[in-house]
Parts: sequence; structure tokens; C-alpha cells
Amino acid sequence: MDLYDQNNTIKGTVKRIYFEKHENGYKAVLLETEDEDETVVGKMPDVSVGDTIEADGSYFDHPKFGIQFKIDSYRIVPPEDSKAMERYLASGAVTGVGERLAAKIVAKFGDDTFRIIEEEPERLSEIKGISKRKAMEIAVSMEEKKDLRDAMVAMGTLGITQTMAVKIYDNYGPGYIEVLRTNPYKLAEDIRGIGFKTADDIAAAQGMDPASDDRCQAGLLYALLESSADGHCFLPTERLVKEAGELLGAGCGDIGKNLEQLVHAGRVKRDGDRIYLPGYYFAELSCARMLVEKNIPMLQNLPGLDEKIDRDIVKIAEENGMRADPFQVSAVRECVKNGLFILTGGPGTGKTTTINMIIGYFLNQGCEIVLAAPTGRAAKRMTEATGYEATTIHRLLGVASITDSSGGSAYFQKNAEDPLEADVIIIDEMSMVDIMLFKALLSAVPVSSRLILVGDASQLPSVGPGCVLNDICSCDFFPMVKLEKIFRQDETSNIVINAHKINRGEHIELSSSIKDFIFLERDDAGVIRQTIGWMISEKLPDYVHCTAFDIQVLTPGKKGALGVGELNRFLQQTLNPPADDKKEYIYGDTLFREGDKVMQTKNDYKLEWRTDSRLTSLSQSGTGVFNGDLGRIRSIDESSRVITVLFDDGRVASYSFSELDELDLSYAMTIHKSQGSEYPAVIIPVLDPSPLLVYRNLLYTGITRAKTCVVLLGSSETIGRMIDTKGSNDRYTSFTERLLQAKGS
Repeated sequence: MDLYDQNNTIKGTVKRIYFEKHENGYKAVLLETEDEDETVVGKMPDVSVGDTIEADGSYFDHPKFGIQFKIDSYRIVPPEDSKAMERYLASGAVTGVGERLAAKIVAKFGDDTFRIIEEEPERLSEIKGISKRKAMEIAVSMEEKKDLRDAMVAMGTLGITQTMAVKIYDNYGPGYIEVLRTNPYKLAEDIRGIGFKTADDIAAAQGMDPASDDRCQAGLLYALLESSADGHCFLPTERLVKEAGELLGAGCGDIGKNLEQLVHAGRVKRDGDRIYLPGYYFAELSCARMLVEKNIPMLQNLPGLDEKIDRDIVKIAEENGMRADPFQVSAVRECVKNGLFILTGGPGTGKTTTINMIIGYFLNQGCEIVLAAPTGRAAKRMTEATGYEATTIHRLLGVASITDSSGGSAYFQKNAEDPLEADVIIIDEMSMVDIMLFKALLSAVPVSSRLILVGDASQLPSVGPGCVLNDICSCDFFPMVKLEKIFRQDETSNIVINAHKINRGEHIELSSSIKDFIFLERDDAGVIRQTIGWMISEKLPDYVHCTAFDIQVLTPGKKGALGVGELNRFLQQTLNPPADDKKEYIYGDTLFREGDKVMQTKNDYKLEWRTDSRLTSLSQSGTGVFNGDLGRIRSIDESSRVITVLFDDGRVASYSFSELDELDLSYAMTIHKSQGSEYPAVIIPVLDPSPLLVYRNLLYTGITRAKTCVVLLGSSETIGRMIDTKGSNDRYTSFTERLLQAKGS
């Protein structure tokens, strides 16, 4: 009988995981057996490096990878001898134990190692370097791994994937059984990355009633939560009922009755025809009250005050080599006189110069000033433009932790009880600030401090819910100056001039001969991809004096031949091709490779980071990596199952393989994700995006990310339609109304 037709049993230790598909637990692993190493493939959701397995199956000849063993069934067996035990402990499977410590433990206890850890863990402290506390931590880690493995097997029978099972167990511990049995829809509320449909599948697998109140209410809450991901703070009742009905399907029960129950229980907030998640409702109310309270004069309006302030401003500007335009002087004057001031304007209109004049004035008055922006890249730009250190709003406030249910709220160390210590607080890129972050910021601003909000109201709104800057600008009772005169008439003038034309709805000249605003007409997605590869790897780096990795491809959407996914795969192959010295790891549909450009895609308030001692003499550490932070993959460690990323600001963070849903390749990113950033050059493919993405301020935001050169590739007709289409999708917010109410109260 041919070997490939036989059923065989093999036994060995997992040395390496070549590939794993988290959706179904499929893996390809390198198994070290007594005779030789074997490649074993199949569904093994609970198998990790260091595990000893006994598997039944058969051999087959893969056309690309050669002879492999395909499992039909397997069992994880405890290591039976000291060598196997040491290999398991050294694999990183047990928290706090590496190769050297594993060798010490096994040298001391031999084949009795596992029994000692499980039954007499205090004896581990007999080994030099292991305290009693450390000994107990090792024992707990071993026990937790066993419990987690049992949980993964149990959840696997309900169709729950490996990654999802880990998240569920991490969130609930042994209590996961009760949650799954009584109300699996709670998963969608409590755990990021688990949506209603997943929870619904789990409920269906257990035979739960599709018309139950739990299911109906979960559908309503999920519809509201999904709407917040689109930027809405509420939904009209009719739209909410319609979207929940589409989600739940026929025979789902009485949606209206269940909505009333949610209102009665306080899980949603009703205001007239509007239904909110409570977090967003109270955030709008709080922000309106605090902002109106902040809108107070800081100086008594005595005769000659304006003239004196203006003279001081002009003098300080001249001393710092700045030309004081009358409109900018009036902006600084309003800022000096008021507790709250809003400064808006497009590119090249002198916002940075005005900020520098504001800083110079208040420094001359002996004031303490802090600068902040929503993202690390925006803060870095602010630092470079002003010469003064800027930080992210999250770090300014001292982020501590987060909960995401009912609208979500970050918890910060700085708040009303422990406010910021500054006389002047300047926040740039306000268009990126959502309603929840704005609430946290306002809560930490002292009454005695001046708050200056700076931004471009024509940019795309925040990724998170709300339209804060636009809503504030729509009120006429706040001290506000909009800068409109274009000052930057230098080598980037075509970017600036065209941006303003687009913002006014005027069509622009499209030509391949304009040195800093290049348009190439192309009607084929494949040709556009090849052109992007040529431009970014060969043409543009020398042209704008930077590296290929400094140039950013921005695209309207995520999907399609010119979406983020396809472009990232193409550009990864172009800019960071596979090599023998580059380790790789596949997570879902994404292949990560050492050297890749990556971006954090979610706010993770608990992820630990440290500064790189090779890049800075100041050693720092902390927690919190935020949506939009960019970096490069420094290393991929298969034994510890960790990817380490060096971010642009010098922070280093490590991600376990189960946390990689927080990372994405960033050779290409959506225009929305690029907010607050600036690049030497940007390349924007514009061929045939979704009709929902054909609008003016999307194009405007994209081209204003470029410092030196913009390259547009695609259809001039599509660009014309984008310019002609004034708005993006309207957001359901009531912040303007809350501001008017607070002003009148």
C-alpha cells in the first residue's frame, strides 16, 4: 500500500508555526519527532509552540511545499521527559520563563518538573533567581494555559475561532460559560472585534430563540454602535428601527417594545425622535456646558487696550522675524482677550505663523503653555512648526484605561479634580477631535486657562463620532477668526492654490507638466498600480529628496483593485520583498514581514511601550498606542509569538500574535486615516471609487497631506465629480443645538 494512502500516527513537539488562519484555527506547523522534522497541517486551534502532540492522519505531496502530514485528529499530551519539558517551558508558553530559566528548572527537578509546578510550586523558589512570588506566577500561568486550552476546545464546538476564544476567556475568565449559555449577545457589547452577527451565530448554535428579547435588544444596541463607527452621535428612531430590523431579519420579535425596554433600563437615551447611546448624549451636553462656561473675557475691556495689545504683538513678531499681517494680529488679540478662541483656515493661510505669534506673546507674559494634537504625527508636525514640544491629547491627559460599551469612554488621570497645569492650552488639528475626546479635554482645562482651538473646518471630520469643529464654527457667539488670505506662494504653491480652488468648488488644471501637482490620466487599475510602484520606488524619492518609505499612497476607500488591501499587498512586494533574512507571519489575510510599514488601527490604552535607547538618551515607558500611529516592524519572534514595532516617534511596542487585528500595513492608507499627517509627497489613485466616496473634502484632505508634491492617477472626470460634490455623508449630531441651548440658559 502507498504511504500516502495509509492512516498514520505521529508524535512530536511543535517547533514552529509557519502559518495559521485565525478564522478557523487551521495551521501549518513544524513538528520535531524522534526521527526527523515533519510539516503537519490541519485545524489545530489550541496548539502552540512547545506543545507535544500526537496526531492521526496521512501524508500527501503538496505541489509547492512538498510532503506534508494532514491531520484527521490530534491530542495534546503532557511532555513525558525532562527534555520535552524544558523545550515546552523555553518556548514562551509560560509567562516569565525563558530558555535559561527553563534549563535551570528542569536541571533541578528533572522528569518531576511538571508535578512540582502543579502541586508544589513554592519549591521553585529553591532555584536561584526565582522568588516565591515568581514561583507562584509560573504556577498560575501554567494553570491558566490549561484552563484556556479547555475553554478553546469547548468554544470551538460552537464555531468560535481561536482568536475570538482567547478574547472571550480574557474578558470573562471561567465565567465565559455562563455568558455563552444565558446571553451570548453580551459578547458584542463587551468585547471589541465581536459583532452582533458573531454573537448571533453562537446563539443559533445553541438553539436560542431568534425572537427573544435579548436578541432584539442586542440588535438595536449593535445598530447604534455601528452608526457611531460612521460618525453619528444618534439615530432617528425610524432609521434605528429600520436598520435593526434589517440586521435581525424576519421573525425577530417586537422591535418597538424592546426599544422602549432599553430606554426604560437606561441603556439608550431618547431625546424627542433621537436615540443615543448614553455616552454620546451626555458628552454633547457636557461639552456644550463646559465650552460656553469657558467663553468668558480674560481682560477688562479698558480704553486703549486693543491698541496696546496690537503694539505688543507686532513688536514680538518683529523680534522673532515674523511679519505681522493685520488679520493675524487681530486673531492674536482676540486670543489674548478671551478664555476661548477658535482659529480656522486652509493651507497656506498663516495658521502656523499665527500660532507662533500667540506663543511668543504669552511667553513674553511669563505664561506656561502646552501644545497638543490628536495624533502623534500631528503633534510631531506641530513641534516642527513651532519649535516647542507638542504631545498628543491622550498623553497630555494621561490616559489610564478604557471601556467601550454604551458609547465608550476613556479614563484619564487629568480631569476636573486634577486639571492641567497651564496658562495657555493650544490644540491643533481640531477637525480630528471627536466628541468623547473633546469631553475629556474640556474636563481637564482649568477655568483660569486660555483654550485655543486650531483647525481646518474643510477637512474631513473625525474618525470617531461627532463633527466637533464644524459644529462649533456654525455658532456665531464664540470668538473666532477664519484666515483666508494665502501667504505661502513658494514651491508648493500649486498644492495650496489648488486646495483652495477645490474647497471653493472650482475645477483645477490637470496636467503632467505641473512640477508639484502632477496628474496622469489612466483608465486601468492594473496600469495605475504599476505606475504607483514606479513612482514610489524610482521617480519620486530623488525628486522630493526622501526615501520611498517616506512617500505615502492615499486612496479613497478600502476595497477594490485600488483599495487599501490590494495596494498594500502590491507595494509590500515592491518596497519590501521577501528575503532569507526577513521573518514573516501571516495573520488572517495579511502577511506581516520584518521591515514593513504598519499602522495602529484602534486605540489601545493598555498596550505597553518603551523608548528605544539607541534612538534617545531619555528612557521612558508607558501605556497607550493610538489609532493612526505609524511605524515599521522591527522583528518577528516566532518562539515568543510577538511582533515588535518601532513607531515614528521612537516608541517601541510588542504585539502578541493574537493582537495583530490592531495592526495593518500602511504603504497605502485611506485618506481619512491620513488626517493630521504631512508627507514629502502623496500619490492618490482616483479612478472609479464608490459613489459614497466621491465628494469634495475627501479630495481636499488628501492633497493637503502633501508638503512638496501631489501625484493624482486616474480619471479627470472622477476628479471633476468630486469637486462638484460639496459634502460627505451627513452626520447625526446635536452638538450645535446643545451649544445654543447652553448659551441661552
